[in-house]
Amino acid sequence: MPLLVVDGLVKVYPGGVKALRGISFSVEEGEVFGLVGPNGAGKTTTFRIIATLLKPTSGRVTVDGVDVAQEPYEARKKLVYVPEDVGGYRRLTGLEYLSFVIEVFMSARGATRSEVREALEEAVRLTGLSEEKLRRTRMQDYSKGMKRRVQVAWALAVKPRLAILDEPTSGLDVEASYELRRVIAEYARRHRVTVVLSSHNMLEVEYLCDRVALMKDGRIIDIGFPGELVEKYNARNLEEAYMRAVAGAGSR
Repeated sequence: MPLLVVDGLVKVYPGGVKALRGISFSVEEGEVFGLVGPNGAGKTTTFRIIATLLKPTSGRVTVDGVDVAQEPYEARKKLVYVPEDVGGYRRLTGLEYLSFVIEVFMSARGATRSEVREALEEAVRLTGLSEEKLRRTRMQDYSKGMKRRVQVAWALAVKPRLAILDEPTSGLDVEASYELRRVIAEYARRHRVTVVLSSHNMLEVEYLCDRVALMKDGRIIDIGFPGELVEKYNARNLEEAYMRAVAGAGSR
């Protein structure tokens, strides 16, 4: 059974704005799955519903067999969500912030003190930041890229069943982006952490994702392996495949 199942998901906001128009997909344990599309395609709405922050108008989502709408508290024990614009508590240092969020998340799962300590040590390592920077600098003084590294680090270090990452390398330079992509791929493989992510960087998606869903206007146009989609649309890369898929969908 897939770890994540999204079935017929519809979301209509007040005023009749249709953000999702019946999307369906599933993600296997340990798989890295990407949602690709422009702003307004429905990616963030999908993430927020999976993460129990929004209720769907209709449709169903399960994470590890738990219905996220019916049992949100149980679902939250199994997943972490890192939004694109998350910043953290401004007045805490990086280390204080990591300690706080890891303690809260892992205590809800019934983790031991030893497990919490190990997760914190791992998160510190994954940030790639110096001990000086983590211990002495408040989150409000971090660059956007540093904040992203802290957020993704704790999300992976607690080893959730599902990690939802919205634009995980946003604000990072080329070297830091490359390293973070490597870490995400390694964690998914080694610890069987299932990852669902979005990115405007098609190179990143091709590198990271086992499969990709192409989205436009609240619909999924196509799903497949990145190389499979490139070949299907006779494209040179995933970006070109997306554009051809959108054009083809519009003509039907």
